[in-house]
This record gives sequence, structure tokens and C-alpha cells, in this order.
Amino acid sequence: MNATKAKRYTDLNSHLKGLFGKRVQKLTVDAGFTCPNRDGHKGTGGCIFCNEKGSGNGAHLLGTAITEQIRQGREALFKRYKSKLFLVYFQAYSNTYAPVTHLKALYDEALAFDDVVGLSIGTRPDCVDEEKLALLDAYSKEKLIWLEFGLQSPHDSTLDAINRGHDVACFKEAVALTRKIAPNVKICAHIILGLPGENREMMLEGARLLGELGVDGVKLHLLYVVKDTHLDRLYLDGAYTCMEEDEYVETVCDFLELLPPDMVIQRLTGDPHRDELRAPHWPLKKGTTLKRIQETLEARGTAQGSRFIKNTEGQ
Repeated sequence: MNATKAKRYTDLNSHLKGLFGKRVQKLTVDAGFTCPNRDGHKGTGGCIFCNEKGSGNGAHLLGTAITEQIRQGREALFKRYKSKLFLVYFQAYSNTYAPVTHLKALYDEALAFDDVVGLSIGTRPDCVDEEKLALLDAYSKEKLIWLEFGLQSPHDSTLDAINRGHDVACFKEAVALTRKIAPNVKICAHIILGLPGENREMMLEGARLLGELGVDGVKLHLLYVVKDTHLDRLYLDGAYTCMEEDEYVETVCDFLELLPPDMVIQRLTGDPHRDELRAPHWPLKKGTTLKRIQETLEARGTAQGSRFIKNTEGQ
């Protein structure tokens, strides 16, 4: 392990500090995007776990422009963390789901700040093409660009069950196209643990897939139940049971052990909004969960990459 890391995994904060020499804080913005799984292109109901905010903060609905969102965010993050450098995170819905001219205007607006070192763009693997990736490639020559693809599961059966609207092959194709068109853009994959019908071994296939594809980073999320979603109705009807914290911690540690040791861990659990959360309630104590993950790895005597096996076929 890198001697500068106190944690037993390659966390994002340490990675960014190594790149820029000081703390870089992610600053979330809501640019008012939608999703092909909601606007009728792929579907209208969205994924079973997603509500009308699409994991966003609702700032766009309040009429707050990107520039003002960044100004407010910078001030708040400086007060809390003394951060002076920022990575602007386009989070809500699918943030490449628009014409390139519109995307460029939004990304340019965010990058106009001298203390913004780059962008992190959340999207779906079915919402990128060569033209959009060429735009990101141009930015990546001077700025740090992360492209975050929501895969959620390595199993097509699960993706069908959660009404995802794309398959695993679509994710693989998006990764390959990004590598071809925008080789300097960093790729992060989102994986949800606790999806309906998946046991632990099925979840761990996600770690093996990401390792084989050589993506640069991963975000792990717990499937928690948000009110007024299809998953909420399943939960209230007794058709879905949430993961307990003990099981989640053990699964995350297994997942980390199977990943390449240098893959950047952008997140190990989600941040549910208290007023929207139906169940479970233990994720509201995120610090406790992260502490338990660290302690479990220490007790095992393992770390990220301990069980990673590099695929050398074709090399």
C-alpha cells in the first residue's frame, strides 16, 4: 500500500490531493437534464429506485443557474473544509443527454472559474457518442474530466428487473468508445449493492467485471428505499427486503479486495436525503459505516486489491 494512505483503499480525496497537491472538493450542480428512461425515449417510469429529482438537489427547479450554484457551493465548502480547488459534479439524471452545443455551454460555464480543476459528469452508457466524447476529450487536455457511467449491476436479468433500459453490453461499448475517442477522460462506474434477486456472489461479479475492463474508478451505493418510487411500493408490499449494515459492510470489503489496487474508490455508500428515505435508516450514519468498513479490512488483514487477479489473456 501507498505509505501516504491511511485507508486500506484508494480513496478519491487522497487521489485528488496527490494530483493537485492540496484538497480538491467535489461541488455538485443540477443542470436540469432529464433521462431517456423518463422522457419516453427508453421509458417513462425511470429505474425502480429513482424519484423525480433523479438523485439531484433540485437547484435547477428553483431557477438557480450553474454559475450561482458554483458560487454558493464554493462558499459553503470553503467554510466546511477550507477547500480552494473544486471538481464540479454534474449529478442529477443523465448529464450528456443533450445536443453537444448545449453541453458545451454548460461545461464552459462551470470551467470558467479559475479554481475549478475539472468536471465529473454523471450519465448513462447509452447517452454518449463520438461527438460528445470528442468534446470531453478536448477538455481533458487541460482539465481533469471524469465520466461516471451508471451500470448498477453486471447482470442483464437484474437490469431488466430494475427497468434500467440498457444492458451490460451497452456499458462495455461505452467504455470502449470512451477509451478510443477520449483516452484521457477517466471512467467511473456506479454499482448498486442489494438489488432485488442478487446474492453476494452476483454482486461481486461487478468487481471482477470492472477489473477486467480496467475502469479508473468506482462508486458503490446501497440500494435504499426512497419514498414514492416503484421500489417503495415493493418494500411496503413486503416484496423487497433491505440489506442490513453487517451484510453491506462485509460485501463492500469483499468487493474492494477483488478490485485492482489502484482503482479510485469514489464512494463506498450513498447519501440518502433524510426526508425522502423510507428504509433502512442506518445509512444516515455514513461515518459509522465507513469506519466499520475500515475496521473490517484491518481485522481481515486485507486491503483493496488483496484478491485481485489480473487478466493477462491476449497480452
